[in-house]
Amino acid sequence: MSRFGIVSVLLLGLLVAGPTYAQQAKPAAATSAPEKKPRKLTRKERKELARRAALDAAAQQKRTLSEKDREISEAYFVDGVRFVLLEDYNKALERLLKAYALNPTNAAVNYKIAETNLLSGNLQDATNFAQAAVKLDPQNAYYYLLLAQVHTSQKQYDQAAQVYTTLIKQVPNSGYYLFNLADLYMAQGKLNEALATFNQAEKEFGPLDEVSFKKQQIYLKQNNLDKALQEGEALIASNPDQVRYVLAQAQMYAANNRFPDAIRVAQQALKQDPDNPRARMILADVYRQQNNQPESEKQIKLAFESPALDIDDKVRILIDYIKQLPNPALNQTAQDLAAITTRVHPREAKAFSIAGDIQTVTGNRAAARANYQKAIRLDNSRYQIWQQVVLIDAELNQVDSLLTHTEQALELFPNQAPLWFYNGVGHQLKKQPARAIKSLEYGRKLATDNPELLAQFDTQLGDSYHELKDYAKSDAAYEAALTFDANNAQALNNYSYYLSLRGEKLDKAKEMAGKLVKQFPDNDTYLDTYGWVLYRLKDYTGARQQLEKALKTSADGTVIEHYGDVLFQLGETDKALAQWQRAQKTGGASPLIDRKIKDKKLYE
Repeated sequence: MSRFGIVSVLLLGLLVAGPTYAQQAKPAAATSAPEKKPRKLTRKERKELARRAALDAAAQQKRTLSEKDREISEAYFVDGVRFVLLEDYNKALERLLKAYALNPTNAAVNYKIAETNLLSGNLQDATNFAQAAVKLDPQNAYYYLLLAQVHTSQKQYDQAAQVYTTLIKQVPNSGYYLFNLADLYMAQGKLNEALATFNQAEKEFGPLDEVSFKKQQIYLKQNNLDKALQEGEALIASNPDQVRYVLAQAQMYAANNRFPDAIRVAQQALKQDPDNPRARMILADVYRQQNNQPESEKQIKLAFESPALDIDDKVRILIDYIKQLPNPALNQTAQDLAAITTRVHPREAKAFSIAGDIQTVTGNRAAARANYQKAIRLDNSRYQIWQQVVLIDAELNQVDSLLTHTEQALELFPNQAPLWFYNGVGHQLKKQPARAIKSLEYGRKLATDNPELLAQFDTQLGDSYHELKDYAKSDAAYEAALTFDANNAQALNNYSYYLSLRGEKLDKAKEMAGKLVKQFPDNDTYLDTYGWVLYRLKDYTGARQQLEKALKTSADGTVIEHYGDVLFQLGETDKALAQWQRAQKTGGASPLIDRKIKDKKLYE
């Protein structure tokens, strides 16, 4: 155990622990400055010299206070301190300066004025009064500490270091401020000076664990790995029961590619603490860098089995895996680690959430949704998890789940436009266009700052209004979607197809469908739409070409029926009948298919 802890000294608010008001200054010896060649001073320099001269004169002045003046000065001082505590620095300075006017040679008054100026941001006056306090009472450590802080606040690190050096020399029993000085050197990057100061502290106080850690940092910054490792071994030797020192040493070996040593020391830690997850993580990382994947996976899974490895640490590790997924070499390991996390932390929503993310990235949608739902049961306040559930419902085309989950989520997040969008899509898929329009129109009002989402709303509204045969609103919605994105595939396809069904604006429909097929020449749905638009324009040969391309990849009954209609118009009645029969058998054809087959005649 350390005999001393590193002392952290509070520099402010030291009325109780610090000097008392009654402390008086000792006479300061006058010093003579060497002569310098005179030069013309700036106005700012003259003003500063005048200020310093006034302070020096006050410091040199021996003044005998009457009892009444002393009482008044003390009253001003106490009142000023009270306002400092209330953080009313203007009133505090007003009282303290009145105390100073009566008794300028009182070190405590100068100290408190310096502190108040520091707190209020007046660093120049803080410097002057702190220097005066030190001069008036050079044996009070608090005054030096305040002056060092003032210099540090102005990034005057050399001056601050000099103040600490003087403090250590002048004030008895102040060797523990060596630690402050060493830290200041470290902050400046003066590593040699910091190291020398730490060594001086160790000579005075003996070996200290905290100092050894800081010396290690210095040695590492100096690329002196051997010295850093020596400090680590010394720590282990002097603290044989402290596994944290063993782990730090193992980590240092691993970070510097000393893998055999890292493994040896990490295994030493496991002998002391067999379930230590940090030792397992070090081993897992070392084995990974040695391309020993089986042993690396074994160690990281053992680490994840430990409840001592914090859930947030596990989540961070799993996020690193997600960045590398999907990857056949890592997919199973990531899934196994996620499963361990949910088993070890069954009450943590974030465990199931990250497991859902990993299942999503690796393509296990149903498993992902199950994990997200468990996360929601533990904590339903995270919108992103609800959004993932809804997206998976839509991707799996599970309409009932989509409606259920969007309605549950909307009770918690009624201002989230995407939830209204998917709720509208769900009603649309359930052939409930009126309810779909209600949700879509409401959600559209919430999406005005998101033009891309707004276009998706307009596209779905175009479909829903078409179902209600409100063609004017349907066309307007499609036009709005295409205004934002002229290449919106769903809008181009559905708008052109519905126009062809109505026999309206066929030239416009042909232009849109042709544009879409040019972008996606192998998409059977778009080829069918284009073919059907050509059919309505009585371009039966062109329609046949497009539909035959579509049928290379499609077995949809609607496409097959369309092809039969084209063949009938081209006079190939027997072939048309065969396609109608095929469409009837496949399913998805129009209600007219039975009459077409029975009468061997085209009905539209």
